[in-house]
Amino acid sequence: MTDRLVRVQAALAEAELDALAIMPGANMRYVLGLTIHLSERFAVAFCTDDGEIHMVLPELEAPRVNAEAQVPVTLYPWTDAEGYEPALARCIDTIDLDGILGVEYTRMRVLELRAIEELRPVGIVDADPLFSALRMVKDEDELASMRRAAAAVEAGLRAAVAFARPGVTEQEVVKVWEDGMVAAGATTFSFGTIVASGPNSANPHHTPSNRKLALGDLVILDGGAVVDGYCSDITRTVAVGTPPADLQQVYEVVKAANAAGLAVVKPGVSGAQIDQAARAVITQAGFGPQFVHRTGHGLGIEDHEPPYINAGDAAPLAQGTTFTIEPGVYLPGQGGVRIEDDVVITVQGGECLTTFERDLIIVPAH
Repeated sequence: MTDRLVRVQAALAEAELDALAIMPGANMRYVLGLTIHLSERFAVAFCTDDGEIHMVLPELEAPRVNAEAQVPVTLYPWTDAEGYEPALARCIDTIDLDGILGVEYTRMRVLELRAIEELRPVGIVDADPLFSALRMVKDEDELASMRRAAAAVEAGLRAAVAFARPGVTEQEVVKVWEDGMVAAGATTFSFGTIVASGPNSANPHHTPSNRKLALGDLVILDGGAVVDGYCSDITRTVAVGTPPADLQQVYEVVKAANAAGLAVVKPGVSGAQIDQAARAVITQAGFGPQFVHRTGHGLGIEDHEPPYINAGDAAPLAQGTTFTIEPGVYLPGQGGVRIEDDVVITVQGGECLTTFERDLIIVPAH
């Protein structure tokens, strides 16, 4: 974490910022190693241009910070009786906050922003690009955690596929998958696990229901495990019994699109280029309008983070960047297919952190 803080300090200097305001959440986890969650209570940490961390927080959270923080933190705790304002004033006076303050545009609330502005007339700029640039490229420890997360989600997925059969419900398959992830070392899940069967699989983000799997269904399984604070995210589509020939064709198109996206991955590739490579396969097969989402998204501390693998992301991606490749085709009333893998850019090209088989798995009909 000390090396990480040095990188944050260097990024501050490069961006010509005097300090960063860091909210509870993913960036605080990245910089400080803290898992404090955002609540109705006022909490914010400041990283100064000399690399010091000062944090205003509820008094009840102080023991957690003292136990978990991976870098030195000066605390300014506040109680319900006094409110947060005196503690914030002490903190701002101590660090002599002035100049330009970088804030998380997508996370900082009006509560914290207005409280800071009322005490000091600082300039406010968006620090999200700074945090994104730092977090997109993973170090070896981060990649090791992501490999463990991938192994956990695949262990659970294998159990879920083995359990799937006609007559069991989507929710029952979810439970088997999630139990398998926990048994394999997951501390929680990257997001709400998706199992979508039959016509439900035409809904990319279907909420699992009590619908029973039936002969002829395509079943999309989309889930992720969190290990050491890092996420995995995988999707596979299986068939209950042999599916109709037209749906088998859709499956093969999506599998080819997944492979085409992976094939262009190398240092310097853009999200737009990966998206175009995968999307071209689906478009040429006549299913372009049925591919209704981007090809992928960044992955790490959060299950969705920069970069975004879509036509609008032309920035070159560096070695060590992690993201998903997840093309899909969705046919209302019939079903859908999605195949998703977690990828890291290496010197040799794209390496899949997820390795679960991609050929169509036929679940026995009985």
